[in-house]
Amino acid sequence: MSAVTAVIRGLGGALPERVVSNHDLSTRMDTSDEWIRRRTGISERRHSNDTESTSVLATTAAKRALASAGVASAGLLIVATSTPDKICPATAPKVAANLGLYGIAAYDIAAVCSGFIYALATASWAISSGSVDSALVIGADTFTRLLNPRDRTTSVIFGDGAGAAYLSAGTSGEPGAVLASTLHSDGTAETLIQVPRSAGAFFEMQGKEVFTQAVSAMSDSVETVLARVGWTADEVDSLIAHQANLRILSTVASVTGIPGSKAEIHLDRVGNTSAASIPLAMTNAGTKGHRIPGDKVVLTAFGGGTTWGAIAMTWPSISVVDPH
Repeated sequence: MSAVTAVIRGLGGALPERVVSNHDLSTRMDTSDEWIRRRTGISERRHSNDTESTSVLATTAAKRALASAGVASAGLLIVATSTPDKICPATAPKVAANLGLYGIAAYDIAAVCSGFIYALATASWAISSGSVDSALVIGADTFTRLLNPRDRTTSVIFGDGAGAAYLSAGTSGEPGAVLASTLHSDGTAETLIQVPRSAGAFFEMQGKEVFTQAVSAMSDSVETVLARVGWTADEVDSLIAHQANLRILSTVASVTGIPGSKAEIHLDRVGNTSAASIPLAMTNAGTKGHRIPGDKVVLTAFGGGTTWGAIAMTWPSISVVDPH
């Protein structure tokens, strides 16, 4: 009997209605469309309103992932978020209830921009072990609510959104199989990306140091999972990295030897959506027909904690609804 493997069978995304262009930002801070595009590659992003909470966006993305898979339930639900609806309780049980999934295991993972990688790996382990037969993995964040509106180094980068993947038990030969993963952390660098625990504190990031560490960590993780599955960089059909900024994406591709043309780009339309960025980029790739079933795909991210990791998988055979 072949080993049980987690297989992605559905993807879905959700974005707030409000589109905020670079020009919009230039009217309230010292910046310009040219400056933002040149430094980040971003042209617009979405900002959530009072009714578009993290759980609301996560629920919509999850519903679309279930519809994409043609199923109505899952045995496990994980929400990767660092912007939960409440400090307590976790957001995942609320999302499960919104979906009518009562009694299943549901919990949050807080690994900031690495959250979806952490959650996807954790769900795949649960399925491979036989603990559950299916799982919903959701990355959802509303970081714009934590930004200093006068800080152009952070306010121009982030957007809000959610992305989700539905997985169930299968075999490693199926399109969508999660084949290898690697996760890491370094708590000594916790101040690089943080929201201090004080009244009215805003999100803080040490951009230059984050760039250096993110490139190194993601590149090492990609090389680790490539070695585990026996792929060369040239064989990779798509690199779907955390959509932080265009320079990081290009540099990671260059360092790992994966052609830059194979790096999926979605941040130009949505900005850095933290834990939602990878599943949103995957959903975008699915709606645009960028991938075909069985393509060799590598996911990688770096986030606060610090945390980082990568996953090697094949592209699933699915249809996806465009969240835009």
